[in-house]
Amino acid sequence: MIRWSFRFCDAMLAASFLVTVASARPQMTAPATTEGDFVVHNFKFHSGESLPDVRLHYTTLGKPARDAQGRTTNAVLILHGTGGSGHQFLAPYFAGELFGPGQPLDATRYFIVLPDGVGHGQSSKPSDGLHAHFPQYDYDDMVSAQYRMVTEGLGIHHLRLVLGYSLGGMQTWLWGEKYPDMMDALVPMASQPIEMSARNWMMRRMLVESIRQDPAWNHGDYTAQPPSLRLASTMFAIATSGGTLAYQTLAPTRAKADKMVDDMLAAPKGDANDVMYQWAAAADYNPVPGLPRIQAPLLAINSADDERNPPDTGTMQTALHQLKHARLLLIPASAETRGHATLVNATFYAEQLGAFMQATAPH
Repeated sequence: MIRWSFRFCDAMLAASFLVTVASARPQMTAPATTEGDFVVHNFKFHSGESLPDVRLHYTTLGKPARDAQGRTTNAVLILHGTGGSGHQFLAPYFAGELFGPGQPLDATRYFIVLPDGVGHGQSSKPSDGLHAHFPQYDYDDMVSAQYRMVTEGLGIHHLRLVLGYSLGGMQTWLWGEKYPDMMDALVPMASQPIEMSARNWMMRRMLVESIRQDPAWNHGDYTAQPPSLRLASTMFAIATSGGTLAYQTLAPTRAKADKMVDDMLAAPKGDANDVMYQWAAAADYNPVPGLPRIQAPLLAINSADDERNPPDTGTMQTALHQLKHARLLLIPASAETRGHATLVNATFYAEQLGAFMQATAPH
């Protein structure tokens, strides 16, 4: 039985439904983690702007294994969602389902790398001091920085798996295109390999514009968070995450619906400049031209009630037809799923991910 509790996640700026998994098995002891930072010197962004130093923070679990040629054989790269950080994957509803002994990404077998993307977590971001003068990064910039952290910082030149959720899912498609020979397998989740468009972009644009047009934002030089951040973020979260059936179950009366809204409005929302940069970074996302470059077997995982990636458009199926070894796992909508937030809960797909890892194991 899965028991969900509701909390507005300030890191993801979405209606995140955090879970505890009630079961008869003993609670797994969290694997030990190691944290570090890698600094990319003279990093040039897609806009032509550059920074002398860009810090990439990361968390790792397990130890790297290498073959006779010195190539890493067990490295797994996991990429977080918008506004999140690598730490989001240490929660019991994810790590407790995937990283334990005998589980699909057993931390005693794999070397798991959880980076904080540019603009997120403990990596370089506007709120560090540059505010609205920070270069406007995009997803390609984020992936390029991750690649340098993995190869130059950790000495890893081969990945057993790249897996990502939401923003991280979109970046997983880009990893497969930019570095097609580097990984054995790809698992993009809660994402689609299509140009950023339709409601997905419209809502992001409205979130950014709501803050930008708030006089309290003051061109990014505010001394207190602008009021629009709280309202726009909450509106965005309700509209693009949570699941229709779940909301009806959790808020079947106006009083309960008001309580959820009040809780979301009261939750921390982060920094306005950071938030604007994070959502604006998707503007030029378009993996369509590069799809034929993907070589690794790919398992796309989406939920049928995902508000940002609705399956009824048929765009995912069209994209997958361009790939050699790809398939879609679509989680059916139910009162237990949470729309776009469904896949933060690995219980929905742990078994299928385990089978995919076995099927793609190098011989």
